Order: sequence, then C-alpha cells, then structure tokens
Amino acid sequence: MPEAFEYAIRQDVRNNPIVREVDETRHRELWRSVGVAGFLVLMLLFWATEHFYLLRHGYEVEHMQRERAAAEEEARHLRLEIETLRSPKRIEALATETLHLVAPKGEEAIVIERVVPAQPPDASIVARR
Repeated sequence: MPEAFEYAIRQDVRNNPIVREVDETRHRELWRSVGVAGFLVLMLLFWATEHFYLLRHGYEVEHMQRERAAAEEEARHLRLEIETLRSPKRIEALATETLHLVAPKGEEAIVIERVVPAQPPDASIVARR
C-alpha cells in the first residue's frame, strides 16, 4: 500500500467584512433631499390643515345663516300673531261672544281722567322716600 502522502496547501483566507468608504458628497445629497422632502411634506400638511379649517368654518357660517333665517321667520310669524291678537275687532268679538259683555251706551260710560297731583309749595317740608 502506498504511503499516504499528506500535504497541506496553506491558503490565506480573510474573513474580514468588506467595509465601504462613506461617500460624503452622496451622504450630503441624501440629507439635502430628505430635508427638501420633509419641508414639502410639512408645507402640504400646513396647507391641508388650513384648507380643512376654512371648509369647516364655511359650513359653520352656512349653518348659522340658516338658523338666523329660521329665527327671523319665526320672529316675523310671532309679530304677526301678536298684531292679530291685539286687534280691537278680535278683542271686541271675544268680549261679546265668549264673555257675554255688552258695549256701554253713551250715558253709561264714565271717563276717568288721570289727576296729576299739584306741586307742594316751596316753603313746606315734604318727606320723601
């Protein structure tokens, strides 16, 4: 049997990881583009926020205008109702029909005038409340 010939070939194997050099100009360009994109996103968010606030306030103004128109219509209706309730013809009809009152004749009517009290003389002392 032939002798086993042993030989060793030494191969230098490096298992060091490959380290790339950082390209500074490319790194700066990357951060610059990230900054510009961030600025654009912030501007877009600001614009969208203001736009939505404007829309919301527009809807609120429209709602308030509708409420005001409804309140004005109700006030007009109530003023008209007050005027119809104050009508002398209606009051007279209610008095004669519902309460069975009769209009006084000329000699039965008594006119009461308001008497204004005379001013006290200057020399007298008057207690006031």
